[in-house]
Amino acid sequence: MNKYILPIITFLTFSLQTHSQTEKHLKNIKQLTYGGDNAEAYFSYDDKFLSFQGNNPKWGLQCDQIFNLNIAAAAKDSTYRPPLISTGKGRTTCAYYLKDGKHILYASTHAADSLCPPNPAPRTDHKYLWAIYNTFDIYIADLNGKITKQLTNSPGYDAEATISPQGDKIVFTSTRSGDLELWTMNVDGTNLKQVTNGLGYDGGAFFSPDGKKLVFRASRPTTPEDIKEYKELLAQDLVMPVKMEIYTCNVDGSDLKQVTHLGKANWAPYFTPDGKKIIFSSNNDSERGFNFNLFTINPDGTGLEKITGVSTFNAFPMFSRDGKKIVFSSNRNTHGKPGIDLFIADWID
Repeated sequence: MNKYILPIITFLTFSLQTHSQTEKHLKNIKQLTYGGDNAEAYFSYDDKFLSFQGNNPKWGLQCDQIFNLNIAAAAKDSTYRPPLISTGKGRTTCAYYLKDGKHILYASTHAADSLCPPNPAPRTDHKYLWAIYNTFDIYIADLNGKITKQLTNSPGYDAEATISPQGDKIVFTSTRSGDLELWTMNVDGTNLKQVTNGLGYDGGAFFSPDGKKLVFRASRPTTPEDIKEYKELLAQDLVMPVKMEIYTCNVDGSDLKQVTHLGKANWAPYFTPDGKKIIFSSNNDSERGFNFNLFTINPDGTGLEKITGVSTFNAFPMFSRDGKKIVFSSNRNTHGKPGIDLFIADWID
């Protein structure tokens, strides 16, 4: 054997072993999308489909639209193109299946403008900004893409909606009370209730498996400088999501608890199937801030464990209803090129 080949094989073997050890909870990882940015994939109640937002340029898209992905078909065919659920107009976000398996809920700006709303202008200090478009409203569509109901119609941002495991309640983020707060409503849009009240961005909420609690990301500016900056950006329909922690509360907002105290950006939380842990994305151990991995933690803030260790972006984890699978977004196979794809894996406790 060539003396130069052996060290290379040894290095590759070591690297694969290291990755395997780093990701011991993930087995049989399969890629489901190829190209563009694909994120926020959530299981249908029968675990056979995923709703997600994507903007693959090969599909003629200018910004995120909502798709209904057949998991078995996507796992077998890299050229598979899932059917479009949203209108193809405006920008969309945060799709989630209703329990009947025949409808998908999502937020869209299409009613205000058929064009994609502009991205925020880059800052001179290069800090990351995220637009909270005040033209987002929440809709329900059938699997053919026909909108069957509009759930919100008030001025300001209404988006980031998810549905309880029992299928009876929706939690979403809204600026209707003047700040980015969590709200709940029935699946028909009735019985609106404000859940959070603290100054800062509360968003990305999900129900616990028993439907009694919420887990979400939140910023809590405390210094005069941070408060001033947050309010100024909010007035421009912008947030700077670089300082966020994970929180839990009861569905009515009581028993509010901060779970993480890690600094930087901790977001995209989701309860494990047994409800005993929370999985989330974080750059807490990144020296330069842009290396996001998945972690799990106990609801009391103990037991932090790193789940992923491959690539520089891993986020939006969700477990299948039967608890056997996990889906997440990652740039692990982009070979240094821009893009985020969906991956599914067996979950090993």
